[in-house]
Amino acid sequence: MLLIYKTPKDAAAFDKHYFDTHIPLAKKLPGLRKYEVSQGPLQLPAGPANFYFVATLHFDNLAAIQEAMMSPEGQAAAADVLTFTTDRPYVLLFDSREV
Repeated sequence: MLLIYKTPKDAAAFDKHYFDTHIPLAKKLPGLRKYEVSQGPLQLPAGPANFYFVATLHFDNLAAIQEAMMSPEGQAAAADVLTFTTDRPYVLLFDSREV
């Protein structure tokens, strides 16, 4: 699961809420195997991006992601997103494989 957040109006407030409140909520997702976040500015090959932050949540498969998001913990984490950003993040759900 990949979440890409646009640049917020108040980066300090975004960071405080995300790290103090949202991550603890999201870490309760059933089946969550690993939680990674971007560090530092995001770049496109051509230069700076109009994105602020990327979170990557690892699950066993797409079905596990969908099950986690339908759980009470998933619903709480999803509802919390709108408390710290006015722009919903881009969310990509996918199965992956190591190559």
